[in-house]
Parts: sequence; structure tokens; C-alpha cells
Amino acid sequence: MEYPDSEQRLQLQLERLQSTLNRAFRSVPFHQNRFQEHEMDPFHVETIADLSKLPFMERKDLGEHYPYGLFAVPLRDIVRIHTAPGTNLNPTVTGYTKQDLKVWREMVARALAASGVTALDILQITFDSGLANWGRDYKDGAETLEAGVIPNTPLSLEKQLMVLRDYKTTVLITTPSSASQLVSYMFRSEFNPTGLNLKTLILVGDTVGPEFRAFLEDKLHVSVWVHYGLSEVPGPAMAFECQNHQGLHVSEDHFFPEIIDPKTEETLSAGKIGEVVFTSLSTRAFPLIRFRTGDKARLITEPCSCGCPFARIEWLGERTDDLLTINGVKLHQAQIARHLENALGFAPEQCHIFKQQHSYLEKYGARSYLEVWLLMNEKLFSDEIKMLQKLIHNAEEKLRENIGVPIKIKLREIRTFSSENR
Repeated sequence: MEYPDSEQRLQLQLERLQSTLNRAFRSVPFHQNRFQEHEMDPFHVETIADLSKLPFMERKDLGEHYPYGLFAVPLRDIVRIHTAPGTNLNPTVTGYTKQDLKVWREMVARALAASGVTALDILQITFDSGLANWGRDYKDGAETLEAGVIPNTPLSLEKQLMVLRDYKTTVLITTPSSASQLVSYMFRSEFNPTGLNLKTLILVGDTVGPEFRAFLEDKLHVSVWVHYGLSEVPGPAMAFECQNHQGLHVSEDHFFPEIIDPKTEETLSAGKIGEVVFTSLSTRAFPLIRFRTGDKARLITEPCSCGCPFARIEWLGERTDDLLTINGVKLHQAQIARHLENALGFAPEQCHIFKQQHSYLEKYGARSYLEVWLLMNEKLFSDEIKMLQKLIHNAEEKLRENIGVPIKIKLREIRTFSSENR
């Protein structure tokens, strides 16, 4: 892989940043209004450091401008539209130009190559519906490397394992929870991992601690790599591990990273822990300008012996907000409650929402899932058990369709709500 040197990179970042800001200011009223509120315009950004003078974007902005309010190019220039669960009732809609897709393919291909993927590999992608967009991006990136690709397809654990074995998969891309579920299923089925050709496991959507990494490498006889991306926008592999596994290199030629204090919103120096903020540099259709991710991390600027000059982030897995991360998909509890109300046809008197780690839903191939407790009252009470079961089942399916993660709804009496400290 070839990378620009430091001087070239800084010049490239500044040129791309100024182009992005001009396009956003000219074509997106949301960005233009924010600039004017801060008495600024793109000409005030003369250096990369001036970026800190600009206001932030947040997840709520994506839903409030549904569907095309944040697009910076005409719809005739859009060649792909992605939809992802948002943080309110509106989904997040992202558009891509032909050039955007080309850049994204090359960026994902670079991250895969850093994980040792070559044209000789057979790569299998396994995601839940909430990360289906990432499945397409990884397919395109792997095909750019001329690797063989088994695209993302919803399969039971039994079928996933069958494909892994029979298709001679060498690289598996999935979430940490799904990888854990797969290992558990393999050993319950008394399947010996030595019967697989698998050598590389790329995990996305959540952090991976050293103990869990060692567990997967020991049980599956693989090398584990981690990629970072945003499930809403714009996609995966914005940051990736090299062979040193000491932080994730940010694709700084396409995204500029900052670390801020989430309370004061001041930019922090390298090495200090704070919230990751990204600004897109090359994206034409859907520019992000100081987008607050809510992910805690620290920036590492010391040179890496792998030869990649890009700065790294140490992704800590903690949040600065109240979002739940389920198999890589980030969800607000208030958002889940609104979808639940729509699914039931009324607002439940009380409900509790939890992230669970048990494997009750093997057919969805996901270890993490949402569990929702509903207070049993007159609205939910029915002499016909089948009618009540149908109501709960339909609500589960509607929620699963809208938020893209497995979910289980349970009915609880008032004493359970009062006695359980969940």
C-alpha cells in the first residue's frame, strides 16, 4: 500500500476540506445556516486548525432532515441510496455519487489489505440487517482486491458454519457478538475448528478487548482484526488495524479526526481521552462536518512501525451518550420506545429496555439482542392467549424490521418491575 507523506497529506487534507466546506455551504441550507449563525463562511477556514471554529453535527440532525435535506448534490448525481436505523422514527438516508462509491471501495480495500486480505482469499460477510449497508461496502472492497466474496446473506448458525466449511472461507467479516455466537454453536455441535480454512477474522461494530481477542484466536485458530465505522453514515472501515494491533489507523486522506471534551466541546490534544469527531474530506453527496460520534477514544499520533503514516485512535468502547450498541447498530431508548408504541398501537404504561447477551435467537445468528419488558395491564390483557401472543409476535417483527436488531418482548407483572433492579 502507498501512502502520502506528511506534507502531502496535510496539503491534501486542507484542499479537500475547503472543497467540502464550499460545497456544503453552497448546496445544503442546514450547513449554510449553521455557518451564518456562527458568523463564518468557508473562507474563514485557512488551515486545518481552523476547523475547530466550526459547529458540530449530531445524530439528531440526520433524522430531522429526512430524507434528502443533507444531500450536497442534485438527486440526478446520486447512484446509490442507503437507509439505516436512525435515532428517532425517521431512518438515516445517505446518498452516494459514482465518485463516492469509487473512493469507498478503495478505502475499504485498503483496510482489508492491511488485514492481510489478498486475491487468493475467499471472504464471507455475515451481518444482521442493521448493518446490511456495510455488507455491500465490504463486498465492493474485497472485489477491488479481486478476492472471492460470499456476500452478506441472512443464514442460521448451522448454515453459516456449513458455508464456512464447504466454501473454504479464509476470511470472515462479522460482529464480535456474532463471532462469539458462532464459537459457542461450533463447540455445542462438537465441530472441530481445524476442519475450516479460516485464517482471518475481521470484527466490526464494537470494540474487542484483549481477553476476548485471545479467546477467539485460540478457539478458531485465526488472527483477529478490528475495523471502525459509523452504522448510520457513511460506512465501515473508516479506521483499521495494522499488523501491530496497537490502535486503529484513521483514513486521514478521507476523514479528519478530532478528539473533544464532550462537556466543554473543546478540542483535546493527542493522548487525552474524549469523544471522536469526524469531518469527511472527499465525500461529495453527504458531507459530514464535525460529526459527533459519541464514541470515546484517544488519538495516537506517534509513528507506527508498520509504515502507515495515518494517526491512530484507541477505541475504548465507552459512550458519551445514552445510546445502546446492538451488533454494531446504535439506538436511543426513546427511539425504541416510539417504535414500540407504533408497533403496539398504543403507548405502554411502563416498559424497560435492556441489552442482553444470551443466545435465545440462534436463527438470527446474533448473540446480543434487545429485551423489552412490558407491564401487564388491561390494554395487554386478553382472555385469548393466542391473540396476546400474536400481538407480541407482530410487535417484535415490526421492531426488528425498523431498528434492524433481534428483539424479545416479555410481559411482566407490577411486582416484577418493582422488585427487579435491572
